[in-house]
Amino acid sequence: MFLGLSRGSGILLLAVMAAIAIFLTYRASLAISKDDANFLTTFEWNTGLVPPKFGIAVLAFGTVVSSVIAMVLAVPIAVAIALFLTHYAPRRMSGPIAYVIDLLAAVPSIVYGLWGALILVPHLDGLFGWLDDYLGWTGVFSWEEGAPRSMLTVGILLAIMILPIITNVSREVFRQVPRMHEEAALALGATRWEVVRMSVLPFGRSGVISASMLGLGRALGETMAVATVLSPDFDIHASLLNPGGGTFAQNIASKFNEATEFGRDALIASGLVLFVITLLVNGAARWIIARRKEYSGANA
Repeated sequence: MFLGLSRGSGILLLAVMAAIAIFLTYRASLAISKDDANFLTTFEWNTGLVPPKFGIAVLAFGTVVSSVIAMVLAVPIAVAIALFLTHYAPRRMSGPIAYVIDLLAAVPSIVYGLWGALILVPHLDGLFGWLDDYLGWTGVFSWEEGAPRSMLTVGILLAIMILPIITNVSREVFRQVPRMHEEAALALGATRWEVVRMSVLPFGRSGVISASMLGLGRALGETMAVATVLSPDFDIHASLLNPGGGTFAQNIASKFNEATEFGRDALIASGLVLFVITLLVNGAARWIIARRKEYSGANA
């Protein structure tokens, strides 16, 4: 009975995924077949024209860039917090901190969005000014004194949102490190950091990758928080500090209610691209983990 239920659950999951893919592909094909522009490279979204012109170049760029910024900021901090809670902090301190992090993971995204719009955005002028003064020559961090509702702001907010997820999963992985591995390293004269570097991090590498992919999945599909803090437009800006840009989820959320039937098909087409990107990211994560099987807890 257990084997049948397990196998049936797996088959049902695959069937649901296939149904989602078929639905998205069918509705997307209806819209793309009538698109008068290149769906992948067009910097425009106007489904009301005759013939309609829309493309996902700006949305794909904004989604990837904001997610990469979030990962660059969140992953090192999350891993450091997880290591501190499991191997450095006293038990009386690690418990309350872990509890607060667990609560942060349960905060709704709209709350993060409101906090970002009312608290984070007004206080980023100083950071943006500093980046412009010292790194503005790169072009990536040049700032034209506009409102700080840019891709960097979105990346910072997404990093705060995914930080609890990555921290919690990484913390549980680091707790599973065999005690004998750590004691053996200490017996050989290793310092606390050497124990972490030689025993803890190799053992938990696949778990940290999995945690990072969970966080990346939330960053890729985040909707309300991004829509709250971003000033969207359909242009790709060289600077991460100037307002503008867009993401798949933000564009779908902002345009879906007022869209016509054809416009909704076009939004579904962009959702299909996000669906494919998510599958590719998860596939890459599974490939990386498979290459690191010698470090998994099951084989330790």
